[in-house]
Amino acid sequence: MSITQQYLLDAHRARQLGEPAPPAPGTHELRVLREWRERRRFRAVLAGRPARGGLRLLPRRRRSRGPRLPG
Repeated sequence: MSITQQYLLDAHRARQLGEPAPPAPGTHELRVLREWRERRRFRAVLAGRPARGGLRLLPRRRRSRGPRLPG
């Protein structure tokens, strides 16, 4: 059973029971990845290692797509 099929089954069951629907697949992925990164950095500091992978202070430069034509 795919993750989409499982989600649809869970949503149907929740609707039948009058419960709130579960979050859609992938809804909290960014939050989980950020928390995982922060936990790794925290453990590195506790172990006396440098914490790497911090937030970028400067935005990444965009690649030029060539000259823009007027019009």
